[in-house]
Formats: sequence, structure tokens, C-alpha cells
Amino acid sequence: MTFARKYITFIDGMNRLIGRTVMYGIFVMMGILLWSSISKTFFLPSLWTLEMAQFAMVAYYILGGPYSIQMGSNVRMDLLYGEWSLKRQAWTDAITVFFLITYLCVLLYGGYDSLSYSLQYGERSPTAWRPYLWPIKSIMCLGIFLMLLQAISEFLKDILRLRGEDIAKETI
Repeated sequence: MTFARKYITFIDGMNRLIGRTVMYGIFVMMGILLWSSISKTFFLPSLWTLEMAQFAMVAYYILGGPYSIQMGSNVRMDLLYGEWSLKRQAWTDAITVFFLITYLCVLLYGGYDSLSYSLQYGERSPTAWRPYLWPIKSIMCLGIFLMLLQAISEFLKDILRLRGEDIAKETI
């Protein structure tokens, strides 16, 4: 279990740092959309602003996802779950995290396949701006991979909780 504690500490720390940094991406999106409004009002409309805002939003959400899971900010059906004991919650989470891990593995496989296609053929967006798509696909693969690492961390936390060990102080 020493490996599990080290893994949890490292992955949680890394995702916390990335999540706290990416949080400021909202200001990047605001700046892009502000420039879009200004350029449409006073100058010629920029071709790149809306698509760049979409790319920034994708990076914001996908890189912030692992931190959201770590903080317990994800949406959960709390009809019964909130009334259960911590041990029963840990059992439920330990079982259901396998569905998340399976989903993320399939998503990562598809993302990697799409990224390799994009790199191989120089895929570009079909819009007037025509940016290359490999940068945003790389960010998506990175975010999915970080989410997978965080899901494994959450599974290990559940295992430690089931063993009766307190892990809350070490990971936050």
C-alpha cells in the first residue's frame, strides 16, 4: 500500500496543479470573445475568434476534469448515496470506477487514433480559418489520460478506505 499512497499523492498533486492553473483559462476565453465582439463592432470580423474560443473551452474543460473528480465536484446521484456509510460509499465507488476506467480507456484509444490520423495527414478544420487540429487533439488525449490516472487514484483511495485507513489528510 506504500505504492498506492505515493501514487495517490503524486497524481493528486499533479492534477491539482494542472487544474488550478487551467482554472485561469476562463480569462483567456473571455479575452478571445471580447476581441471577437470588438472586432465585429469596430473592425472587420476576425475569422479565428469563435473557433479559438471553442478550442480554449475544450482545453479548459478537459484539463480541469481530473481536478474536478479529485475535489468531488462531479455530478453524482445523491438520492441514496448520501445516506450510506463511508464504507458502503467506498464499495460503490470502487465498483463503479471500473465503468469510468473502461470508458476512459476506450475514449483514449479513439482519441489517440484520431490524433495519429491528424498528425499523419495534416488534418485541418473545414472552416475559413483552417487551423491544424493536432494541437487540440493532443490536449484532449492528455486530458483523457490525466482523467484515467485520476480515476485510478480514486479507486486506490476507495481501497484504502475499505481497509479502514484515513487518506484525506495526505491527498489534499
